[in-house]
Amino acid sequence: MADNKKSEPRVIEGDLIAGNARFAIVASRFNEFLVSHLVSGAFDAIKRHGGDVGKASLVWVPGAFEIPVAALKLAESGKYDAVICLGAVIRGNTAHFEYVAGEAAKGIGQVGIKTGVPCIFGVITTENLEQAIERCGSKMGNKGFEAAVTAIEMVNLLRNVK
Repeated sequence: MADNKKSEPRVIEGDLIAGNARFAIVASRFNEFLVSHLVSGAFDAIKRHGGDVGKASLVWVPGAFEIPVAALKLAESGKYDAVICLGAVIRGNTAHFEYVAGEAAKGIGQVGIKTGVPCIFGVITTENLEQAIERCGSKMGNKGFEAAVTAIEMVNLLRNVK
C-alpha cells in the first residue's frame, strides 16, 4: 500500500541574533548629516541583536559611487561576515542622480555575488530632502537599522546552508 503522506520542504532561514558576527559598514560622507543617522541606526541594530560593535569597522568613503570598491576590498579581506553599505542620494535637477544611484546599487550587488559575502544595500534614494530625513530615523524608520538587521539575517542564513 502506497504512503499518501506528503513531505514538507526543508526551510532554511537566518535568525536575528548577531552573536559573534563581524560587520563592516561602508558609509558615504556626501550627505553625512543624513548618513550619520543611518550609521547610528546600523550600530544600534547590531547591539540590540546581541552583536559586539567593537568587532565592527566603519569605513567612510567620499560618496555613494565609491561605496562598491570599498565594499569589495572589505568583503575580500575575509575579516567580515557581512558588509553594510549606507549612503543618501537625493534627486537634483540633472541626470546625475540616476548614474550615482544606479551604479551604487549595481556595484553593491556585484560585490555580494562575486565574494559570497552579504553586501547589503542601505543607500537611500529619494526625490527630496524631506523623504531622506524620513528614512534616516523619523516617520519611515531608520534604513540603516533595517540594513543591519538584513545583514544579521543573511549571515545566519548562509551559515545554515549546508
